[in-house]
Amino acid sequence: MKKQYLWFLLLGLLFVRCDLEETPVSTASKSSVFGSQQGLDLYANSFYSILPGKSTNRDAMTDYMAVKSVNSFIQAGAFAPTLSSGWSWTDLRNINYFIANCNDPMVPADVRKNYLGIAKFFRAYFYFEKVKRFGDVPWIGKPLDVNDPILNGPRDSRTLVMDSILVDIDYACANIKATSEPTRSLVTKYVAYALKSRICLFEGTFRKYHPELNLQSSANTFLNHASVAAKEVMDKGGYSIYTTGGPGKSYRTVFTNPLPIASEVMLAAVCDLTLSVLNDANWYWTSGTYGDKASLTRTFVNTYLNVDGTPFTSNPAYTTMLFKDEVKNRDLRLKQTIRLGDYKRLSGGSLVPAPPLFSYTFTGYQPIKWTLDDMYYDTRDLNINSISMFRYGEVLLNYAEANAELGTLSDADWAKTIGVLRTRGGITAGLTTKPTLVDNYLKTVYFPNITDPTILEIRRERGIELCMEGFRFADLLRWKRGELMNQEWNGFYVPALVTPMDLNEDGILDVAFYQGAKPSPAVSGVTYVDVSATVSGKANTQLLKNGTSGELTWMNNISRKWEDKMYFYPIPQTDLLANPNLKQNPGW
Repeated sequence: MKKQYLWFLLLGLLFVRCDLEETPVSTASKSSVFGSQQGLDLYANSFYSILPGKSTNRDAMTDYMAVKSVNSFIQAGAFAPTLSSGWSWTDLRNINYFIANCNDPMVPADVRKNYLGIAKFFRAYFYFEKVKRFGDVPWIGKPLDVNDPILNGPRDSRTLVMDSILVDIDYACANIKATSEPTRSLVTKYVAYALKSRICLFEGTFRKYHPELNLQSSANTFLNHASVAAKEVMDKGGYSIYTTGGPGKSYRTVFTNPLPIASEVMLAAVCDLTLSVLNDANWYWTSGTYGDKASLTRTFVNTYLNVDGTPFTSNPAYTTMLFKDEVKNRDLRLKQTIRLGDYKRLSGGSLVPAPPLFSYTFTGYQPIKWTLDDMYYDTRDLNINSISMFRYGEVLLNYAEANAELGTLSDADWAKTIGVLRTRGGITAGLTTKPTLVDNYLKTVYFPNITDPTILEIRRERGIELCMEGFRFADLLRWKRGELMNQEWNGFYVPALVTPMDLNEDGILDVAFYQGAKPSPAVSGVTYVDVSATVSGKANTQLLKNGTSGELTWMNNISRKWEDKMYFYPIPQTDLLANPNLKQNPGW
C-alpha cells in the first residue's frame, strides 16, 4: 500500500518496552512519535501489515476450488492441534501500545481521536480474524508485560469479545476523519463502516445458524448493525459499481487495473513498478509448479445463471453438455472469471488463443480473474495490478443478505443491490423484484435447509460476485455448511476417450483423454491427459467419473470428512502447553 513501506522506520520504536526507564540513544523517544501528527501517521502505517495485502491466493481451501493437493484440515484424521497455527498476538501488542500512548496533549484531541479510530479499526479487524478461526479468545485491551497474569489466563467468552469488537469498530466509524482517499490505500470512515458490515453479518448469521452457541436471541442485533453500516456506505460513501467497458469487461477490470478503480474499490494493496512493489498473481494462477494449480469445480460453475436470469441447471441436458456449449449465454462474469470462448493472451505482443491449459488446470475451469493477459507476467512476481481488499460490491451483498435474514428486504433493496450486480454481469431479467421460486439445484446441492428463495439467490450471488476474493470458507462456516467441503472436485464433461476437443471453437484441437498407452501418432498441438485407473503402479488422481466418459474428477481418492469440531481450528498444541487455562476447542 502507498505508505506501508514506511512502517519499518518505526521498528526501533516498537522495541521500546513500556517499563524501560531510559530510551536508547539510537532510538527515537516516545514523545517524538506520539507528540506529533507526523509521528502518529508514521506509526499507524505499521498496522496495515495485518491485512491480506498483495496476495490473491485467498480461497486456497474452499468447496469450489480444486487444487493440487487436499489440505490436511479436511482430510479424514489428518489434522491435529500439533498442526494448527494462527495463535499469534504480536500485531495486537503493536496496536495496543499505540492506543495506550496516543494521549500527548501536544497533538489536538480530534487528531488523536482520528488515529485512535484507525488503531481501533485494526484491532477490530485483528480480533475478528481470531474469532473466525478459534471462536473464544482472550480479550486483551492493553500492552502486556512479560509477567502479566493475563498471559496465563483463560479465554474470554465470544459475547465479550464480539461486543468489544463492536465498540472498537463503532469508535473507528465515528472518529476516523477521512471520508475519501484518492489512492484507495488508506483506511477511511467508510472502509470502517464496510468492515463493520462484514463483521456483523458474519456474527449475526453465525449465531443464527449455530444454535449450539445459545446465542440465537442476539443474532438479529448483529444483522441490524450490518444493515445499518452497509446502508451508511451506500447512502454517503459515494461509491458505485464500475460499468465502464460494458458487461463483458467491466467486472474483470476491477481486478486487473494497475490503479484501483476508485468508484468501486474502497481499499487496495497498490502495486508500483517504479518502486518494484509487485504481486505474483500470474505466477500463482498460471504456473504448473509455483501455484496450487487452482481451478473451479463444475458443481460451482453450474450456479452461474443464464443471461436471461434463468438457472442453467433448469436445462436437463446440462449434465452432459460439452464445455464449449455450457459456457454460452451465461452470466458474463463467468467469462471474466475463467478461460473460455474468445479469451486470448498476449505472447510477444501478438494475441493468441488461450483455451484452458491442462498443464495447469485439473477441471478445465481455469481462473483468470486476477491475472493479466500478457504472458510476460507469468514467470515471477511481476504483476502491476492493484489487489482490492474492500470493495463496494461486497457492501451491497452484505446489505442484501442482512436484510433478507431479518425479513425486511424490499424489491427496491433487491434492485439496488443484487439487481445492480447482475446487471453488470449482463443478466437481463429478475433485476427489480425479489425471486419467488426456489432453484432446486441450489437448494438440493448447496443449501437444503433454506426455503426462502431470496436468501438462496443472495447466497448464489455472493459466491459468484466474490469468487476467489477470500470470503467463501468463512461464509460456509457462518452458514453452518462446512459439509460442502466434502464435495468432489469435478471438471467438465468428456464424452469419449481419444477424442480431441476444441474447447474455444477456434478450429484448433486442444485436449484429449486416454487410458493405457498414449495415442500414436498424436494430433499436433493436442495435450493428452492420462485418465487410467493407475499410472506407474499408483492410483491415478485424474479420472473420468464413468470410467471412459463423464465429468473429470480430481483427487477424489483422498478421503475428506467434515466434522462439527472443524467450525473452529484447534488451539495450537504448543500454546496450549504454555497456558493450559486456554483449554482446547471441543472435539480436538
